[in-house]
Amino acid sequence: MPRGDKSKYTDKQERKADHIAEGYEKRGVSEKEAERRAWATVNKDDGGGKKEGGSGRGKHTGHPASHKGGEAGGSASANRSSAEKSASARKAAKTRARHEHASH
Repeated sequence: MPRGDKSKYTDKQERKADHIAEGYEKRGVSEKEAERRAWATVNKDDGGGKKEGGSGRGKHTGHPASHKGGEAGGSASANRSSAEKSASARKAAKTRARHEHASH
């Protein structure tokens, strides 16, 4: 099988790669590079192309790449001043109180 041959990938893996590539293209990545990154992500998630066996049941992949989103999330709040954090907390409490009042 030549390098780059996609015949061993499942339909689900191909849909996943298309979806990932679309996201990259929306963010300004070239079509060719988006495609390359998308397939790299599918390979990382699923361990490469494979056809599921048995009675139509594939092996669950766990989607590890899709769980990386929040890993860098703490840096933004860590760089905020104490006053900014307090103001944000006050605003959130006010919103919660307003929503609590509206729901009853």
